[in-house]
Formats: sequence, C-alpha cells, structure tokens
Amino acid sequence: MKNLIVILLIGLTFGVKAQESSKLNWYTDLVAAVDRSIAEDKPLLLFFTGSDWCGWCKRLQAEAFFQPEFEKWATEKVVLMELDFPRGTPQTEELRQQNMNIQRIFGVRGYPTIWFVNPTKEGDDINFAKIGQTGYVRGGAEAWIAEADRILSSQQ
Repeated sequence: MKNLIVILLIGLTFGVKAQESSKLNWYTDLVAAVDRSIAEDKPLLLFFTGSDWCGWCKRLQAEAFFQPEFEKWATEKVVLMELDFPRGTPQTEELRQQNMNIQRIFGVRGYPTIWFVNPTKEGDDINFAKIGQTGYVRGGAEAWIAEADRILSSQQ
C-alpha cells in the first residue's frame, strides 16, 4: 500500500512538471505563427526537429526549452514554431509539405536547427528576413539563451 502511494505521488509530480513545461505555445501552422509574430512585433523562432528520433533535439528540449528560464525568455522575446520531421509519428500531408517547404527555404540539413527570422506578409505571400541560426548549445538554458540573445541583438 505504501508503495502504491509513493508511485502515485511520483506520477503526480511528473504530471505537474509535464504540464508546467507545456505552458508555451509552439505553433505548427506557419500562417498562424507569422500572424502572431507580426501582431506582437517579435521575431519568429523556427525549431527544426525530429521529435521522435533526434537525440540532440530531445537533449536541447530537456536542457533548455523545458526549463523555466527559457519559458520566461521565450514569452518576452519570440514567437515559437516547431517544424517537426518525425519518423514514426503520423503527420497530415499538409503539415508534412509545409514543413518540407520551409526546410528547403532555410536549407536545413541537420537537427536540431533553430532559425530566428522576422516575417512579413503581403497578401498571401510570406517573406522572411533572416536574423541568424543556432542549434544545440552546451550549458543548459542559460547558455542557450545567451546565444539566442547574441543572435537577436545582431539585428539591431
């Protein structure tokens, strides 16, 4: 009985942690992400990932993106968009095509790759002013954020 209570408490703790890390809104629809980026006058962070197979992507998320420091930083600084290239997780054909088209535009060949861009729209046409790119950065959330801030400051 004691073991069952301990297991339930551990499960609840991990459940709360998972919910805490999901407070951020990661867009998967390009038009919605661009519209929000323009409306809030924030750059778009494009996260190219292989969510179900890329070890470095999972490590980046665990060490940086799922940390409270990143959540605070991202909420203030950027609009988040995930472009996923899974091997075993089903995607709609529309989402797969959208992600492949954006991958081609940015010449992404490895994961994780993160591009910072300022999008603009003219009618249905979307253009991107590239700010800079990064990937996994050793040192956790603080090191990753420092690199991202360095990139974002280059646009000013």
